[in-house]
Amino acid sequence: MTLTLALGAVVGILTSCLGDMPKQVQTSFETVTIEKKDITVPLKFSAKLKGQTDVTITPQVSGQLVKICVKEGDQVKKGQVLFQIDSRSARLDLESAEANLQAAIAQENSAKLEYESNKNLFDKKIVSQYILTSAENSYKQAVASTAQARAAVNSAKVNLGYCTISAPVTGVIGEIPVRTGDQVSPGTELTIVSGNTNMDAEFSLPESTLEMAIAEGYSGKIEDALKHFPDVTFLLKNGTEYKHKGRVSSATGVVNATTGTISLKATFPNPDGLLYSGTQGSVVLPYEEKDVIVIPQEAVIKLQDKQQVFKVQADSTATAVEVTTQDIYNGVDYAVTSGLNVGDRIVTVGANNVHEGQKVLFPEAPKAEK
Repeated sequence: MTLTLALGAVVGILTSCLGDMPKQVQTSFETVTIEKKDITVPLKFSAKLKGQTDVTITPQVSGQLVKICVKEGDQVKKGQVLFQIDSRSARLDLESAEANLQAAIAQENSAKLEYESNKNLFDKKIVSQYILTSAENSYKQAVASTAQARAAVNSAKVNLGYCTISAPVTGVIGEIPVRTGDQVSPGTELTIVSGNTNMDAEFSLPESTLEMAIAEGYSGKIEDALKHFPDVTFLLKNGTEYKHKGRVSSATGVVNATTGTISLKATFPNPDGLLYSGTQGSVVLPYEEKDVIVIPQEAVIKLQDKQQVFKVQADSTATAVEVTTQDIYNGVDYAVTSGLNVGDRIVTVGANNVHEGQKVLFPEAPKAEK
C-alpha cells in the first residue's frame, strides 16, 4: 500500500508538471507573393581603355639621340620637350643655306641694276631690244634663285626644329624603348604620349543587346541612337568603380558577321589622371526592364542544370515548380523569365528544407487572455 501511494504521488506530480508545459506550436515558413516591378539590370562588357588622343612619337630626321627629357609615366603638357637629337649637322646646313641666300640676294641686286640700266639705255635708243630682253631674263632668273635659296633656309630651319621633339598633346608618357646615344631615324618609335584628358573604353555589344538598349520606337542613324543611351560606369578589374560616369560616344555602325557584335566606345573624363591606356575592366550599361517578376535568390533551389521554387498551394502545402531565372547583378534577387505568374506564393527563407507536399503555412496560435 505504501508503494502504491508513492507511485500515485509521483504520477500526480508528473501530471501536474506536464500540464504546466507550453504546447508546441508549428510555425509557418516565410513566403512572398509574386508581383511585377520595374528594375535596372547592369549589363557588363569587357573593355580596354585607350587615350582619346594617343600619339606615337617618331623623329622626322636622322641623328644621334643626345637627351631624353622625360621618364616613363610622366605627365606632360602640350609643347613640352621630350627628346633632343644631335643638331650640329642641321645647324651647319642652316648656316650654309643662309650663306647661299645672301649670295643669291646679291646676285639678284646686281641683275636688277643691270636690267634697269639697260632699260634706261633702251629708252634712249642706245641698246637693242635683244640686250634689254637678256638683262630682264637674267634678273628674273636671279629672283627665282633667291626664292630657291630662301626656301632652302626655311627647310634647314624646319630640320633643325625637328631635332627637338615636343609633346603634340597633353598626356602621359608610355614606354621609352630607346636610350641616350642611340642612332634614330624616321620611323623609329621613341614613345607614345597618351592624351589622357579623356579616355575611351573600347568594348563590343551583341547586336540583340544594342537593339534592346535603343529607346523603344526609335528609328534613325546610329549616332542619334547613342544619344538615348544612359550614362555608363567603368569597373576596374579589382571591382573598384571609377568615380566619373561616361557616355557611349561612338559605334562602328557595322555588325561583325563572325561574332554578331558591334564595336563601341564609351568616353570617360580623366581630370585626375587615374586612368591609363591599356587598363582593362568592364563597361557597365544600365538597362531598364519593365514589369519583371523578381524573387529572392534564397527562394531558388538549384538542382544540377535546373532551378526550382516551392509554390504554396491553396491547402498550404508546397509543390516544386521549375523556373528559369536571369541574374540582375544586385546579389539579392533573380528575375524570373518563366515558371511563375503574378499572384503565386512561394517559400523564401528555408526553401532548402521544404519537401514536396509538406505543409508550410499554419494558423497563428491564439493569444493568451490577460
